[in-house]
Amino acid sequence: MTWSIIARDTDTGRVGIIVATKFFAVGAMVPHIKTGVGAVASQAFINPYYGPRGLSFLSAGASAEDCVKLLVAADEGRDNRQVHAMDREGRGHAYTGAACIDWCGHTVREGYSVAGNMLAGEAVVGDTADEFAKQSALPFARRLVAAMLAGEAAGGDKRGRQSAALLIHDGEDYPLLDLRVDDHPDPLAELARLEIVARERWVHFRRLMPRAAEPAGLLDRTGLDEFITASVAEGYE
Repeated sequence: MTWSIIARDTDTGRVGIIVATKFFAVGAMVPHIKTGVGAVASQAFINPYYGPRGLSFLSAGASAEDCVKLLVAADEGRDNRQVHAMDREGRGHAYTGAACIDWCGHTVREGYSVAGNMLAGEAVVGDTADEFAKQSALPFARRLVAAMLAGEAAGGDKRGRQSAALLIHDGEDYPLLDLRVDDHPDPLAELARLEIVARERWVHFRRLMPRAAEPAGLLDRTGLDEFITASVAEGYE
């Protein structure tokens, strides 16, 4: 009932997950990222423990392959699950259970993976992955959106559309972007709109928030608007 991408941007080191489905509030359940550790996306007949447990395995040094194998081995409902993961080295691994509803499947490529179930056809995953590869010149967030839109054009979730989410981490312990469309007739289009809105002020303001290099962040509001204007002009994404 869902398809998603896990990817790492080679230029910035950012890690992201984007997901869409005919299911309410998908962003609350599917995407999980921990900065410097990796990412997990749990799908199909979702096991909510896969995200936290998967990140704990990755934190302990497990590879993406070992992480997925550990999750699946401990789950009696494994045949109904779909999960893919990326470790801190950018390696990916995926699993699609035998009882997942057609069309279902996954592809793992260098630096990214795509997985989906209950889709209109195999082209949804294939076109999503191919478009992500083609759009390497786009900024990372827009590249993820473009890839998902290609998958939707191939039919997407065969039941229809309802929710979508985009989660991106950079070098901080909190997200760069955490955008969620919980219930909408065209969730990917709305997600694309929110990403544009985020670039108007949010991503620039975030540069002034508390961060590892400057734990207090901005404490003086003087010049805030000027900084944001300059950051926009700089083309910061």
